[in-house]
Amino acid sequence: MFELGWPWLGLLLPLPWVARRLLPPRVVAVEPSAGGAELLYPSAPRLAESFTRFAPGWDLPFGVQGVLAALAWVGLVVALMRPQWLETRQELVSPGYDLMLAVDASRSMEALDFTLEGRRVNRMAVVKGVVGRFIEQRHGDRVGLIVFGDAAYLQAPLTVDGAAVRAMLEEVVPRMAGDSTAIGDAVGLAVKKLRDRPEGSRVLVLLTDGENTAGSLPPVEAARLARQYGVRIYAVGVGSKGKVPFPGPGGRITMEDMQIDEALLAEVAAVTGGAFYMATDTQALEAIYRRIDALEKTRAESRQTLLPHPLYRWPLAVALGALLALGWLVARRGGRMLG
Repeated sequence: MFELGWPWLGLLLPLPWVARRLLPPRVVAVEPSAGGAELLYPSAPRLAESFTRFAPGWDLPFGVQGVLAALAWVGLVVALMRPQWLETRQELVSPGYDLMLAVDASRSMEALDFTLEGRRVNRMAVVKGVVGRFIEQRHGDRVGLIVFGDAAYLQAPLTVDGAAVRAMLEEVVPRMAGDSTAIGDAVGLAVKKLRDRPEGSRVLVLLTDGENTAGSLPPVEAARLARQYGVRIYAVGVGSKGKVPFPGPGGRITMEDMQIDEALLAEVAAVTGGAFYMATDTQALEAIYRRIDALEKTRAESRQTLLPHPLYRWPLAVALGALLALGWLVARRGGRMLG
């Protein structure tokens, strides 16, 4: 679709015609020579008319030069009017959910209480593997990522590009968001990002391994806020309680006491109609798959955008070509006169 960005500049088109009618003709005064000598010519009016015809001024002659001058002016004005071609882009409409993943990135995620292929791995490695497989299963869903520690941060907005979200998840490391655990802030941020999405598809998957030790928003209050906006929370507890191995200074392994507030996570999930699981293996996430798949899918809104492609170069090129041709013609006729 063709459009002019500044069509009101078209009012400049008749400006040369108005100036031609209103401004007085240009008169070139000839200074007398120092010696007082004068040129005598039997037909002085004809000679003056000839010089006026080819002298530059407001009175452009009709014909080729007039057409070129008009073309140059029209081209310049049209270029100023910002001509552009608007390309229509339509967002694909696909059924799916809006899933926000909130991943704990506090210090406790360094605990080495999982084993993978015979070697100890920390909780973050397990979360990355399980959540990565979870993202792969979400065909057509819009997935986002929040990391939280001392505070909550949006790592990836809601998108259908699951590969991009998984790549950002791989960049998450323990303690990148601080040492503490702000569960309530993570829930509050997720609600803020999900509240404008279609009703019935707003889901938060909360993965944490500890207790709420930071943040300004209590987790239960955040859960009530989530219920108000129709966000269902599926909480997943990662790791085990009690004495667990933890990496210490110099590569040594120390035993530290770790706690998971299962009662709090279960309450947060229950307030919103969700569920709480302990993720000791992949079966916990498979249960979440089934619960989410049982929800009614909604259709993402269809948005139409117009991408502008500027076209000012074409009228500008026409104006430049006309000006060059006009200059060449004037110089050529002037050369003949002098010759």
